[in-house]
Amino acid sequence: MEAFAEYLAEIENPEHRARMQEVLIWVAEKFPNLKPEIKWNTPMFTNNGTFIIGFSMAKQHMSVSPEVAGIERFEADLKDAGYSHTKGIFRILWKKPVDFDLLAKIIEFNIQDKANYTSFWRV
Repeated sequence: MEAFAEYLAEIENPEHRARMQEVLIWVAEKFPNLKPEIKWNTPMFTNNGTFIIGFSMAKQHMSVSPEVAGIERFEADLKDAGYSHTKGIFRILWKKPVDFDLLAKIIEFNIQDKANYTSFWRV
């Protein structure tokens, strides 16, 4: 979690910091082959040089970015979990629980779907 220490230290709200840390640690432990990185001031995980998932902070929620393909593939599941979304991110309200099973499915999808990618982003 050294890669995220400075980012986490800058989160003023202790509850938001704890939630973000919980999610980042969970991803790191559940998917130990993913590389934790900060790019564009955003905590993210990569695999073989390609983006898998990223996280960011907002006042009312944590944003999760699985790229457009991840949103499209899991749109119904995101709605069922109560997460609003845009084309490229979904939002987990700070006051709502994290659906770790859904998060794992999204990450696994991206790992498999991008297994042969050589670029950072999907093109």
